[in-house]
Amino acid sequence: MTWAMFYLICFLIGMSLSVLACIGGSFHLLHLHLHLPHGSGLPTHPGMAPSVLNRAGMPHINFATVTAFLTWFGAAGYLLTLYSTFVVAIVLSFSILSGGIGATIIFWFVVKFLLAHERELDPADYNRIGVLARVTSPIGAGGTGEITFSQAGSRNTCGARNETGEPLARGAEVVIIRYEHGIAYVRPWDELAKGTDFAADTAAHEVALKLKS
Repeated sequence: MTWAMFYLICFLIGMSLSVLACIGGSFHLLHLHLHLPHGSGLPTHPGMAPSVLNRAGMPHINFATVTAFLTWFGAAGYLLTLYSTFVVAIVLSFSILSGGIGATIIFWFVVKFLLAHERELDPADYNRIGVLARVTSPIGAGGTGEITFSQAGSRNTCGARNETGEPLARGAEVVIIRYEHGIAYVRPWDELAKGTDFAADTAAHEVALKLKS
């Protein structure tokens, strides 16, 4: 195998994997990424030294940077082998340098733009129990209506029923007591705020305590 063929193969492998990764989205295609800890938003390999990770928690050597290195390394080496008079050692050095530059650019882009808006997901942020909502479609006696509420920075709507079975007019403020099979069971906020007798109910009592805290 000639050096030109070697560089060409490296380029084709790197380019092919990069295209497949882009199609798969965010370099996660076929689980070829390294597995980072859940708290960092990206994975670490077991036993990986802290120095290998940047502040964003992303390892410097990962699927994205490896494919970028192969692509730039192969392209530079192939072109220099065909169109320059440099000896093999110099071509190899320039190719490695080119691959390193390409990997660095991709690493910087991912950390600067793709990871800049990522944050750790907290299951508690998506727990609907205890969330204050507003009735947007009236809830009839024993029937189902609709409520809207804000959670994790977004506006959500879902079907709702009054846990007591009583009707609730549009615009009423309610609190979600439980959530089952896509339906939120609610009670009026006024009742919770006043600490009425139904607060003795276990679920409602827990919600009342949550709201007070």
